[in-house]
Amino acid sequence: MYSNTHKGHIKRGEKRKMADLLVVKAKIKDVKGLDDMNVAGDFAEALSAKVETLIKDAAARAAANGRKTVQSKDL
Repeated sequence: MYSNTHKGHIKRGEKRKMADLLVVKAKIKDVKGLDDMNVAGDFAEALSAKVETLIKDAAARAAANGRKTVQSKDL
């Protein structure tokens, strides 16, 4: 079980369930430049928390601009 803090980060010692991740673990290693690198088991969870924060911040920016559609420019 996990719980998010106010910034969308997972509290220490808690993990997201696989279904709750916003990133695909298997695709992380496909990123160019990671060919010779290992990826720690908790990396996908930390990356997912950052993505969640980006999404929430973008949604807030869209709302502040009177829109209900989140757009790439909100990032």
